[in-house]
Amino acid sequence: MRVVRGLKVTRPGRALAETAALLIAVVVAFPLYWMVLSAFKPAGEIESAEPRPWTPAPTLDSFRRVFGQQEFGRYFLNSLVVSSSVVIASALIAFLAATAVTRFRFRFRTTLLIMFLVAQMVPVEALTIPLFFLMRDAGRLNTLGSLILPHIAFSLPFAIWMLRGFVKAVPEALEEAAYIDGASRARFLWQILFPLVLPGLVATSVFSFISAWNDFLFAKSFIISDTSRSTLPMALLVFYKPDEPDWGGVMAASTVMTIPVLIFFVLVQRRLVSGLGGAVKD
Repeated sequence: MRVVRGLKVTRPGRALAETAALLIAVVVAFPLYWMVLSAFKPAGEIESAEPRPWTPAPTLDSFRRVFGQQEFGRYFLNSLVVSSSVVIASALIAFLAATAVTRFRFRFRTTLLIMFLVAQMVPVEALTIPLFFLMRDAGRLNTLGSLILPHIAFSLPFAIWMLRGFVKAVPEALEEAAYIDGASRARFLWQILFPLVLPGLVATSVFSFISAWNDFLFAKSFIISDTSRSTLPMALLVFYKPDEPDWGGVMAASTVMTIPVLIFFVLVQRRLVSGLGGAVKD
């Protein structure tokens, strides 16, 4: 930006970039807007052959049907338990593992780091059937543990690899100074290192939370007979019937599912930006 006779003149390149960013934001946000709009539309408008990007008669009937489902509250609580457990467990394990592979020298350390990357390349769908037999033999089918354990396993490689950069960015001189002042390794780990890598933990926790919260594949595969252990994505099946789907109920339930994710983003947005910035810098 340059100043000409007291006026600010925006460079064409910056204006073009801002326009492109605005267009991308509109494209990304439009499906969310249409989901919320459909949740407030009457059934006749949703099934109309001429859809409109607004509704002259918004209604809460779809939300009443969603909250009128007897098990919807239980599904919500199950999703919250699974997502919270995955976030907490994966964050703690990833923090300790990233510290170990960064601060300690041991055999096959490079091989272990490469295995973390290889694990990210394996599609989840390819491992669903083996995981099903593993959970069946362990007697964990129809339990929330069958959803928590796989998500922890799939979120750890990315979290460890990302946190490794944050741990590496902490100077070793700081650790040595802490030991000289009488701090134990555990005290340095939790009172000094942990707060410094907290933005990275927040960034990885967001991905872990979204993956566990929106999971449908594992919930459909591992929760077979005990519907009381189902999660929110499974609740969408209540409103989807092949012969007569309730699209208003599906959109209303999807809107309700999106609200906790938005709240989580709002709570951690500052640390998320700094965490992603630190990861890119590394």
